Amino acid sequence: MKPFQSPPNLNLQNGSKVVSAEALRAVPTPRHTKTWSPISHSSLVAEAMEQLEAANFTITDQVHALSHNGGRYFGILSLSLQGEGTDKTDYSWVVGLRNSHDKKFSAGLVAGTRVFVCDNLAFNGEVRITRRHTRFARRDLSHLTARAVGKLGDRFHRIDQRISAYRLRYLEDAQAHDLIVRALDCRAITAIQMPAVIQEWREPFHEEFRPRTAWSLFNAMTEAHKSLNPHLAMLRGQALHKLFDKFVDLC
Repeated sequence: MKPFQSPPNLNLQNGSKVVSAEALRAVPTPRHTKTWSPISHSSLVAEAMEQLEAANFTITDQVHALSHNGGRYFGILSLSLQGEGTDKTDYSWVVGLRNSHDKKFSAGLVAGTRVFVCDNLAFNGEVRITRRHTRFARRDLSHLTARAVGKLGDRFHRIDQRISAYRLRYLEDAQAHDLIVRALDCRAITAIQMPAVIQEWREPFHEEFRPRTAWSLFNAMTEAHKSLNPHLAMLRGQALHKLFDKFVDLC
């Protein structure tokens, strides 16, 4: 595995901070109860990486973050698939990992993409590892993670199909403006973010997004997600994918 010299962008707010794998392993895990069996953050990461590599994925980058005094974890693993013939040159697959020790959300994986030129992240298709850290979650972690990873390959290929469809769909300004309003309606963006999205659409900062396509508009919106905390960015990315999938007739 190569050194992790260029980790994916991970915006941090509300006291979150990027930590090393060593620091992650040092985070204490609360004691389990009769009905609640919390999974350690480091165990989730270790199992996910092991199962991904067993499924012929190569982990090329990683970044880990903690918040709420170590009670909540979010991580990103950038991937490539061994032996995969692909024409992806401007984005990579990523897996988002999340876990909590304060019962805020269940452990899970989410498939997504990382666009190299702007380091935008977009997530879709979450797979839960457990349902609220049920009683035997720690005992069954390896099996649960293997099952979740097994669902990722199909999701990644669907992401490739999405991006191809987004790139082929030309947009008039009126269509782009309508999609921006619809993104507001489905809470993929907020009213505060709208001016930045419109500006990025009209005058893209990156030359790669000057073509008037759904892919360019999609990245104008994910650019606005850089101001969000990881959990919220994941939820809004999922809403954004649903909106664009419908627009390009993928659902």
